[in-house]
Amino acid sequence: MTLYDYSFSKLTGSKTIPLSDYRNQVLLIVNTASKCGFTPQYEGLEKLYETYKDQGFTVLGFPSDSFFNQEFADNEKTAEFCKLNYGVTFPLFQKSKMKGKEMNPLFHDLLEESGEKKITWNFNKFLIGRDGSVMHYYGSRTKPEAIENEIQLLLKK
Repeated sequence: MTLYDYSFSKLTGSKTIPLSDYRNQVLLIVNTASKCGFTPQYEGLEKLYETYKDQGFTVLGFPSDSFFNQEFADNEKTAEFCKLNYGVTFPLFQKSKMKGKEMNPLFHDLLEESGEKKITWNFNKFLIGRDGSVMHYYGSRTKPEAIENEIQLLLKK
């Protein structure tokens, strides 16, 4: 399977979005959490999205409570929190597991392709090229703005 074979339900509502909708775009796929020390990265993710979305860049957020339950139980609450506190407008999908047997299969595939062994914490990031391949993996401590130059290079290809 490629990432374009997956479909996920939006965080709120019942609409399912096929990732094939993002074909030929540069993507930053991130596991997120609303109650984490890295949560302020939402601001940087949104800034990247707003800056480059018209050039074919999208951030895809996958909230998770796999690490000390740092996400709201209610999807509506997560959406409200992200919008009110960080102005998030990039696509957010329903909560996903990031470890164990129930791990989101997309993230399993991203790990395998990147050579990483596991999602280590919230706000792990996978930068995807226009061809759908993993270009780079970034851990939680890498701030979104530190990825900007690589995004710019991929957008020029």
